[in-house]
Amino acid sequence: MMATEGSRLPWITAIVASATLAIVGAEIAGLRGSHYVFKPLTTLLILAMVLRLPRTGFAGYRRLVVVGLLLSTLGDVFLMLPFDGFVFGLGSFLLAHIAYLAALRKRGGWWRVRWPLLAYAVMASLVFAQLWPGLPRELKAPVIVYVIALAGMAAQAASVWREHPGRATRAAAIGGAFFVASDALLALDRFSTPIPIASVWVLATYWIAQWFIARSVRFAGDQDRARVASR
Repeated sequence: MMATEGSRLPWITAIVASATLAIVGAEIAGLRGSHYVFKPLTTLLILAMVLRLPRTGFAGYRRLVVVGLLLSTLGDVFLMLPFDGFVFGLGSFLLAHIAYLAALRKRGGWWRVRWPLLAYAVMASLVFAQLWPGLPRELKAPVIVYVIALAGMAAQAASVWREHPGRATRAAAIGGAFFVASDALLALDRFSTPIPIASVWVLATYWIAQWFIARSVRFAGDQDRARVASR
């Protein structure tokens, strides 16, 4: 156990340091170059952490999470470019959520526990009602599709957790919740009411979300190895 904790510490340190530099670069105009380097690097470090995990019976879950992280990195790049790449970033993250949703389906049935679906539908509706007046007409349909995918992914994560309680499913559910929080903050800041130091809140919650989704792969692998050892 101690070796496991020790091997995890360098990854935590590198990810936190990279995320901090990305956030500082986003908030301080003179350090914008730092943001361009460390924003995608932070997500790639989380991806690298997943890739170094041993393959287990949950390989399909791991593979889809890797796809989600790659698509998220692409979204990171589109959203930080000097030109307005919001639509491309939105599309990248939409595909990432579909990948995560497909991964979560491998851990349990479709929304078998109903209350998370209802809870996230209510939250998404409230946020969307706040955004609607400020959304450009051409973005309304894409944002509706995106919100449905995001809420569906987070609800599936929570449903699978309640269906099959454990460290892996709990980590994925926490990740889904933080993803909803991050995207809600981003959308409200962009299309409704400006949020002070928005980059801090948006990026911090975003990488917490990705971290927990990545950790769910590790915990699923631990569960698989424990099951094999008990045979």
